[in-house]
Amino acid sequence: MKRAIALVALLATGCSTMEPKYVRPDPAIPASWPYGDAYLTAAEAGLPALTYKQVFTDPRLQTLIAEALNNNRNLMSAAANIAAAREQYRIQRAQQFPTVDANAGATVTGNRGSGSKISTQFQTGASVPNYELDLFGRLRSLTDVQLNRYFSTEAGARATRLTLVSNIASAWLNHAADSSLLLIEEQTTASAEKTVRLTRLRLEGGVAPRTDLDQAEQILDTAQADIARQRTAVAQDINALRLLVGGPVDPSLLAHSIDEAFGTVAPVPTGLDSYVLLRRPDVVQAEDELRSANANIGAARAALFPRISLTGLLGFASSALLKLFTGGAFGWSAGANASYTIFQAGAGHANVRLTEAEKRAAIATYQGTVQTAFREVSDALARRGTMNDEIAARQRQQAETADTYLLTEARYNAGISPFLNVLDAQRSYYGAQQTLVNTKLTAAQNIVDTYQAIGGDTLLEGTPICQRLPGDTGQPNLVLGQECLPD
Repeated sequence: MKRAIALVALLATGCSTMEPKYVRPDPAIPASWPYGDAYLTAAEAGLPALTYKQVFTDPRLQTLIAEALNNNRNLMSAAANIAAAREQYRIQRAQQFPTVDANAGATVTGNRGSGSKISTQFQTGASVPNYELDLFGRLRSLTDVQLNRYFSTEAGARATRLTLVSNIASAWLNHAADSSLLLIEEQTTASAEKTVRLTRLRLEGGVAPRTDLDQAEQILDTAQADIARQRTAVAQDINALRLLVGGPVDPSLLAHSIDEAFGTVAPVPTGLDSYVLLRRPDVVQAEDELRSANANIGAARAALFPRISLTGLLGFASSALLKLFTGGAFGWSAGANASYTIFQAGAGHANVRLTEAEKRAAIATYQGTVQTAFREVSDALARRGTMNDEIAARQRQQAETADTYLLTEARYNAGISPFLNVLDAQRSYYGAQQTLVNTKLTAAQNIVDTYQAIGGDTLLEGTPICQRLPGDTGQPNLVLGQECLPD
């Protein structure tokens, strides 16, 4: 009996399914990146997937990222979702195998009419209740559905990790830029205070009108308000980092100027064509959902056919405990049941059409995800291709406005230029400093955006239970050496 059960299980689990042959859809994107005046050259635009340690080279930022990967609550939730999806797969896969129940018992009966005679019956055995032969692959397809949902959940967790790393880098850079802006505003306030003192002396000496002092005090008030606003921004940057890291942030891990931070974000070097996007976590997740929808068609098709179930029982029964396991006490039974729905008003075929429509929707979602990824990288490349020229222009602008401010102030002190020219030159210099800081922040953020848009950071993949080999068809091929789902 045991051999028969094992043989039936082997035959049933080895059945093929009624799933359509899976073929990866055309991603519907160009094979190469865009080109033009705003973009890098074709050779520069090829992008490999890099780890965050290769892009964010500052040890302080790397430490913050490592802490976040251990403590962030969103990642903890994602890890729990992976565990739940894994167990859902195991539960579904278990239905492909027989359930064997063991039982033992004793029954004591008596009849007062027969002289209070008492009889005892002992029994023990094992049974296989209602085991479905998966002749048409329904259970196998449902298992494939859960397996691909597990893979999808794991890919979603990788996307969460990728977003977390990018958000930490952005928050760290924002803090550095806001610290630079705070320093500029403190310097501007000090300069404005000096201007107010000198203008008041000129007013008292009768060589400057009252309006000059009023205008100088307005500039000072504006600068002091900007300091208060910028201090708030710096504090909020630290709060954002605390939330992302999942705990307190050591001040020694922060950069205190954009120039200090800018040189620690490495430009993404050259490498591959646009099909590198197919390893982005969100693209992988969309394809796993498509594979799941494809497997669901097989389950719906198989549900149109009869279901055959087996039951079996073997055991021992005896009135004497010592004779329970003797040959005469052994017994067994086996049965089979076939069921087929004769009429359900077309619901079965409608369910097949439903799963086919869901697959078409999954194909569109997959292609849309790839196209969105292509646009994100293209936008990052377009910005990256012009950033160096913009930074150089902003640096020249800052130097020129600084010279203008110094010359205008000297002309005013010499009585040649009106005070209004000094204020205009001061505002221009102040604005040029701010613009240069923001431009450097934009350039650094562009590298973060490019890193996130490419995806595929191998340090964020975790430990996949099973790994698919590259290819377009079939179910995951298990790679030797990987920890795989239990048989």
